[in-house]
Amino acid sequence: MPYTPKVGDKISDLDTPSMIVSIPHMESNIKKLFSKLKSSNPSILIRPHLKTTKSAHLAKLLVSNGATGGCCAKLSEAEVLIPLGFTDLLITCEIIGPVKVRRLVELWRQNKGTRIVVDSEEGVRGLEEGMKDEEGELLTLIDLDVGLHRTGVQPGEPSLKLAKLVAESKHLKLIGVQGYEGHLQHLHSFEERKSLCLESMNTLVQTAEEFRKDGHNIEVVTTGGTGTAEFCITVPGVTEVQPGSFLFMDTDYRNAVGSFFENTLTIVSTVISKQAPKIVTIDAGLKSLTTDSGLAECKAPGYTYGVLGDEHGSLSWTDAPDLNVGDRVEMIPSHIDPTINLHDFYYAHRDGVVEEIWAVDARGKVQ
Repeated sequence: MPYTPKVGDKISDLDTPSMIVSIPHMESNIKKLFSKLKSSNPSILIRPHLKTTKSAHLAKLLVSNGATGGCCAKLSEAEVLIPLGFTDLLITCEIIGPVKVRRLVELWRQNKGTRIVVDSEEGVRGLEEGMKDEEGELLTLIDLDVGLHRTGVQPGEPSLKLAKLVAESKHLKLIGVQGYEGHLQHLHSFEERKSLCLESMNTLVQTAEEFRKDGHNIEVVTTGGTGTAEFCITVPGVTEVQPGSFLFMDTDYRNAVGSFFENTLTIVSTVISKQAPKIVTIDAGLKSLTTDSGLAECKAPGYTYGVLGDEHGSLSWTDAPDLNVGDRVEMIPSHIDPTINLHDFYYAHRDGVVEEIWAVDARGKVQ
């Protein structure tokens, strides 16, 4: 009979590597975020970025705690989540190319409330061409470059020109502006992160106001992430923020913004070989833990992780308790989003017992 973990199993009985979530700590992170942001700005809308969780269950859980819909990075994520009953989505990356536009039109037919962003004339014209035989409009936001230099039209005349083009389009309805200050999320200096974020927000809300003066009905000004949302919401004119990583956190965010939010997700691994008195090999390598934001950390202090390939990692130590073949460890990811994308299921536990199992519904959906 195939291996099939079930509710009621102990975490200690799961095979490894497995992705586990502490339900009490995750619930605490949700309460902390909503309390902090809503107490500072009761009117702010919180639209969590679901590229972190890739889970319809967790999307609905966040809404039940006060979120307003969610964000997806990619069209393919929305294609998974919408049929699973989660329909209030903003796709935060540009939809470019005939293949992707055709897929978007089909998705729009299923859910006409889907929101998209544009940052180029080519993007607008491609969407307009794809929608030429449809009755209705795509809810559209102008994606503005507020300093990240990844996507986004430039402020000033280029953005005004693009807004006019969208407004004149038959099948695009301009409803807002998006600006993501991703380059600031992991700055370690609180004051520098705050100061630079407020500069980006000033650019964003000024652009929104310029759009309004030009006759456009701008209802949505969306921005922010886990590292900056608390600053974004203090700026008059910002209507919603998009934090995502706060739910689980990782070592990169913790090192930058502190431990207000807890690391609630770990990868359970087994020691499978001992290579020296204080060096062991575990069964979690590059296919279980990503390294783009540095190396993962062992939850138990005193151990240093190293990558030994796709399937293997090492733990070494000097003063920590000895590890031996068969011992189990929990690893804290360095970058939560791509790590989750490596796994099929969350095993959500309370007091060491699996209480729920959630699918990573949009795993591998990168188109």
